[in-house]
Amino acid sequence: MAAESGESMEFTLVLPVLPLDGEVVLPGMVVPLDLSDAEIRAAVEAAQSAARAESGKPKVLLVPRIDGTYAKTGVLGTVEQVGRLADGDPGALVKGRHRVRIGAGTTGPGAALWVEGARVEETVPEPLPGQVTDLVKEYKALATTWLRKRGAWQVVDRVQAIDDVSALADNSGYSPFLTTDQKTELLETTDPVARLRLAAQQLRDHLAEQDVAETIAKDVQEGVDKQQREFLLRRQLEAVRKELRELNGDGPDAAEESDDYRARVEAADLPEHVRGAALKEVEKLERSSDQSPEGSWIRTWLDTVLEMPWNERTEDAYDIQGAKEILDAEHAGLDDVKARITEYLAVRKRRGERGLGVIGGRRGGAVLALVGPPGVGKTSLGESVAHAMGRKFVRVALGGVRDEAEIRGHRRTYVGALPGRIVRAVKEAGSMNPVVLLDEIDKVGSDFRGDPAAALLEVLDPAQNHTFRDHYLEVELDLSDVVFLATANVLEAIPEALADRMEIVRLDGYTEDEKVVIARDHLLPRQLERAGLTGDEVTLDEGALRKLAGEYTREAGVRTLERTVARLLRKVAAQHELGERELPFTVREEDLRALVGRPHHVPESAQDPAERRTAVPGVATGLAVTGAGGDVLYVEASLADPETGAAGLTLTGQLGDVMKESAQIALSFLRSRGAELELPVADLKDRGVHIHFPAGAVPKDGPSAGITMTTALASLLSGRLVRTDVAMTGEVSLTGRVLPIGGVKQKLLAAHRAGVTTVIIPKRNEADLDDVPAEVLEKLDVHAVTDVRQVLELALAPAATAAEVPVAA
Repeated sequence: MAAESGESMEFTLVLPVLPLDGEVVLPGMVVPLDLSDAEIRAAVEAAQSAARAESGKPKVLLVPRIDGTYAKTGVLGTVEQVGRLADGDPGALVKGRHRVRIGAGTTGPGAALWVEGARVEETVPEPLPGQVTDLVKEYKALATTWLRKRGAWQVVDRVQAIDDVSALADNSGYSPFLTTDQKTELLETTDPVARLRLAAQQLRDHLAEQDVAETIAKDVQEGVDKQQREFLLRRQLEAVRKELRELNGDGPDAAEESDDYRARVEAADLPEHVRGAALKEVEKLERSSDQSPEGSWIRTWLDTVLEMPWNERTEDAYDIQGAKEILDAEHAGLDDVKARITEYLAVRKRRGERGLGVIGGRRGGAVLALVGPPGVGKTSLGESVAHAMGRKFVRVALGGVRDEAEIRGHRRTYVGALPGRIVRAVKEAGSMNPVVLLDEIDKVGSDFRGDPAAALLEVLDPAQNHTFRDHYLEVELDLSDVVFLATANVLEAIPEALADRMEIVRLDGYTEDEKVVIARDHLLPRQLERAGLTGDEVTLDEGALRKLAGEYTREAGVRTLERTVARLLRKVAAQHELGERELPFTVREEDLRALVGRPHHVPESAQDPAERRTAVPGVATGLAVTGAGGDVLYVEASLADPETGAAGLTLTGQLGDVMKESAQIALSFLRSRGAELELPVADLKDRGVHIHFPAGAVPKDGPSAGITMTTALASLLSGRLVRTDVAMTGEVSLTGRVLPIGGVKQKLLAAHRAGVTTVIIPKRNEADLDDVPAEVLEKLDVHAVTDVRQVLELALAPAATAAEVPVAA
């Protein structure tokens, strides 16, 4: 090693180098050295050889060596003693004396490295300035604080006794928290005041770090103590519960098994994504305390997840013929629905045979909407479908639901949160492929809590519901294998986007023959049981059932018919208990008036001619579709006296805008074409025209009463009666064309129930007759027309018939 270039120095010392790897010795320090190291042993032996020649203590130069590089400053050390260390290895005790600036290398005895060096002289002002005195006091105070924390009380007095600034600064070399670089910086700082300031700063930083570490350790220890205390209390509580269970005769592990959610999750047959989410919640539960409200939320969520039938599925009954027989046995009629279910099962069977059960993550579910009037069996049909398919059945009532969370569930953060009705239905079914009946889907409302119909869009979309996500579960639920059956009375009340996702199947009501079959095979046996009677005690012949269906009830469904049958059987049971009637008893047509009163719906054709509604000119029979199915609709027209009534058109009966426009069109047509029809149209100019639709409390709208109003006005003007057995439906144009309308099947069923034998429909609706039951068409004379003139020819009675009937004023 050589002195730096350009540095002039008088070298007064020649010393063997004792290298210190990773260690620094400052003046005043006494350190033991291990002589097992060859370099250390060579330096000590060389120093001993030189000392024998000079008759003094052996001297060595203690030089830090960091990463193979020697420091520029070392410490002159004297070998105080050579002997054995505590572990038995040879060692030497060396004491640092003063700093030495290292110069060039030289030669010397032994195998050690010899260098020349100059002692570094340190000067301290006398007396000490005030700043230095304050620095000494500060360092001693910091050192005393640190030593007291370590419990080194005997060292405190020795530090307090040091007054030399240089010695006080070098005393920090004993500090174990200083790094080698920090000690080297102290060694190479020759100014005693600067060195003391550096040592004080290092000690101050260490105390600050120690305070932070102690604060963290205290917090950690408090948390550990709390956890240990809580663990101990839990163990004690478990022991108490165990003793109580054993005292009450319960199994010792019952509560433990119910509380061990981790074991339950790992043992459950869950899909991988559900298992991952459940284990995350278990980890949160394990970290939370019993007092935390989150713990109860997590337990409820885990219970719900574990109770879901994630991998449970029922095997479909692929006996297509058997399924069809079940549907036929449980429901009469409804051929469209039965055919659709049979098609679904057939396709499912073929897909399963070809390994196509799952395509693109989706299974072969179905979404059907059964639309029809009340009482036709929409709700009960769902249970029959599940029976025919061999699936579980769940009914979800949606009537009056206004909260979107009822469908998608509540967020778990809310108190009392629950999953939505769809998830609860699957959970209740215990299967991932049940038949779910969404009853009264057209009665769903919306308010500030959201739109439940919008939430159903994902549920009822076959392209999306295989990844349905409930707000409460927050895991994907596969609904693609569920058969959804939605029921509704009015298709128009269902939002268009929702209706587009469903396959619409219309149930337009029963014919009279179907009602008789339903009453005989289904309603009568059920009501006999409820009345405490048997089929051997009371029977109803077919004539009585037919009269009940035709004259005592007039509806698309069979609810009123069933209530009438129940009333009849209750009457028979009561008469038997009072001793007024003997059993067995057969109810015939002539017995009905005595048991259930007079008929409520006598056909117009069966009434006295003078009592019929069409007994006067100006009254025509139309056909309409309501929420309860098809119905007959009467139109009455009259002309006001020119002296007492103002000219113009008056409409009554709660008519909508479309129906009002139809009346104006009918009147305009007769004014412009009345001469061709040989009608006294002059009366229409000076006299007011009044058109009324009876049942004024019921709102009415639609264009299909156009030809009915035209016929009523033509009857009024011509004085010719409208035939009693004729009913009509169709829109009229200004040119007299008869335009197509909707609901032909329902209207023809209503005409059949009302005893009408002739029906007039638009020519373009002729194809709709394919949907009408054959037995109804056989009893109806259906005329398809294109022009109002054809309607008038068919509907108006001959002039001779109405010759003596005055024109209504």
